[in-house]
Amino acid sequence: MLAIVNQRTREAIEIFAERLEQQSNAARRFVPHSFLELLGKESLTDIQLGDHTQRQMSILFSDIRSFTSLSEKLSPQENFHFINEYLSYMDAVVQNNEGFVDKYIGDAVMALFDAEADHALQAALGMLKALDEFNQRREEKGGEVIRIGIGINSGDVMLGTIGGHYRMDGTVISDAVNLASRVESMTKLYKTQILITEHTYQLLRDPSLYHIREIDRVVVKGKVKPVTVYEVYDHDSPTLIERKDAHKKEFSKGLRYYRDRKFTRAVQIFSQCLGEAPEQDEAAYMYIQRCKEHQAMDLTETWNGVLKM
Repeated sequence: MLAIVNQRTREAIEIFAERLEQQSNAARRFVPHSFLELLGKESLTDIQLGDHTQRQMSILFSDIRSFTSLSEKLSPQENFHFINEYLSYMDAVVQNNEGFVDKYIGDAVMALFDAEADHALQAALGMLKALDEFNQRREEKGGEVIRIGIGINSGDVMLGTIGGHYRMDGTVISDAVNLASRVESMTKLYKTQILITEHTYQLLRDPSLYHIREIDRVVVKGKVKPVTVYEVYDHDSPTLIERKDAHKKEFSKGLRYYRDRKFTRAVQIFSQCLGEAPEQDEAAYMYIQRCKEHQAMDLTETWNGVLKM
């Protein structure tokens, strides 16, 4: 009789342990284990409202181009299927590069990287490669190809929990997060795939391992000091990579002429960088248009070519 009771007790303990593990695994899908580790917590039950830590991190934002027009063509069920399939590709890449997704904002992804800035940049390049696979599957099914923009910034962040008694969430609070989001939105302006700030650029182990060039200087709303922004074009077509590499010095010279208000000379330089559609340098084209607009304007004495966002 005692043996039967002991057997049932062991079975009950095993079932309880299995369910506890299942609940723990389910909780990790809502609160990444990396988030707990950064706060120095063993499990979700150890988290308290207001727990926080300050760290230097790289923040990555990505967003689908023209998602609104795309989603309008889909039913609510098709939208959910599309978003979940797309995000499954992106999430795996972030995890494989030692980062974790902080949150999904509709079709947008916000990911954090606690280690080297290279991990964030390699994740961005990996996301573009994964997007190629995703688009290939969509084309095979007759779907529309999508494009994304990615922005990365690095800096000090306050990572912790916010909320109230009935609802609590993990998040990061920092100017660095706001700048990363703004930089991602700039990819639309320059028609680039990846933009990084000078803060991320300076933290890369060896920038020469990537195809990178300075693209602009910007001042974010509410700030005074400009930040240099760089384009990473490793995922461009081989033809376009070759053109941008060959004209990198000329492009930098064009930026100097532009900032010195020598717009006629800047147009000549950027025209050399341009190339022909559809493989033309979109950023060079944008600067040509910007130079022509400024030539027709009465610029103030304090104008220095810095973009205000």
